[in-house]
Amino acid sequence: MARKKSISNIPTYDELIIPTVNALKRLGGSGSVEEINSKVFEIANLPDEVLQISHNEEGTLGEVEYRLAWSRTYLKKFGLLENSSRGIWALSKSDIDVSKLDQNEIVKFVRDQNKNVEPKEKQARINSNQVEIEIDEEVNDAEQWKEHLLNILYNISPAAFERLAQRLLRESGFFQVEVTGKVGDGGIDGKGIVRVSGLLSFHVIFQCKRYKGSVTPSQIRDFRGAMQGRADKGLFITTGSFTREAVKEATRDGAPPIDLIDGDLLCDKLRELKLGVDTIVSETINIRNEWFNNL
Repeated sequence: MARKKSISNIPTYDELIIPTVNALKRLGGSGSVEEINSKVFEIANLPDEVLQISHNEEGTLGEVEYRLAWSRTYLKKFGLLENSSRGIWALSKSDIDVSKLDQNEIVKFVRDQNKNVEPKEKQARINSNQVEIEIDEEVNDAEQWKEHLLNILYNISPAAFERLAQRLLRESGFFQVEVTGKVGDGGIDGKGIVRVSGLLSFHVIFQCKRYKGSVTPSQIRDFRGAMQGRADKGLFITTGSFTREAVKEATRDGAPPIDLIDGDLLCDKLRELKLGVDTIVSETINIRNEWFNNL
């Protein structure tokens, strides 16, 4: 992923608010972050060179993705979006008229939620600063653990990463999962079988790539060439990302399908399966005064 050198050609988070709502409408009202982002990229017609600009030095999160996280958070605070603990975002109501939405009104509403009794001029400045700090912290909290996890994965050995992929697939319902990586084997690192509904079985070949950059279409084609005639499906797992053209190549009509797991999805799956990632939930005590008043 390219370093953040110039960001003048990247849409601001408020400019991405309406495209985010449009993306969810086209997705049927709900979607994962990956699905929403991909649809926004398509709607806003963002070129790959813009999508490859990283938000930070580590390059684990794109600047556009970071700004889209802000857009979703503003929409959530405005009451148009809600998200589940499983990372699915949804429109709060299905009949939203996108043509009547005003991004400036949404931003102003969220900032005005932090009004206080300070003098008006100082109040406006505080409102803007407070909400930006609050949302920045909220977005960073959501992404920071992934950056930390990916940095750990970058530093484990290739063999350890292959064993991690093997464990991930086993925990996801695959069986007869083997790591078979050999030099000159076209990048194939292992194979396994996945059974659907206890009836249909598919032979899957997978490739693991500890990578900070983006996987290109040519790498997808090379992998497909290596798996030809040896499996029903391919699975490409990376700690990096996939270019938009690589995603298109993976699902090209008439070619053996290849499923993709990028660094973001890999982190989510490790968290979901509790493989080296624990979610600690703190208990909050809430006393409902009205309950006692109604005795």
